[in-house]
Amino acid sequence: MVLLLLGFASGLPLALTAGTLQAWMRVENVDLKTIGFFSLVGQAYVFKFLWSPAMDRFTPSFLGRRRGWLLLMQLALIAGIVAIGFMQPGRDLTVLVAFCSASQDIVFDAWKTDVLPPEERGSGAAITVLGYRLAVLISGGLADRYLG
Repeated sequence: MVLLLLGFASGLPLALTAGTLQAWMRVENVDLKTIGFFSLVGQAYVFKFLWSPAMDRFTPSFLGRRRGWLLLMQLALIAGIVAIGFMQPGRDLTVLVAFCSASQDIVFDAWKTDVLPPEERGSGAAITVLGYRLAVLISGGLADRYLG
């Protein structure tokens, strides 16, 4: 159940910053050039290998290395997603949400490797992807319902 919830928590920010935000920008008549520029936000997931060693090296002063980083990233994501809801679409805060989401993925993958024995990692990855895809479906459904 924890893997499913954390998979959902990993998928939701990406779906919100990619698909849902772009749909919102289109509804708000943001020009296509700006919408295209914001599709580059997904590059945070491509380059997360650049800061993952720092996250593995340094430990927050509470809850340990994995749980501490996970809690920090989830709190930052909650704050960032709520802030996006009160802002005009197309602000720089989207980059922060994508960065925190990619960082959360780093920590979550490391935690799964620490917790799951090698023979359970395949099924753990499948459960994580199920949670991730549920988040994508739900965010898309919410965008369709509220953005048209």
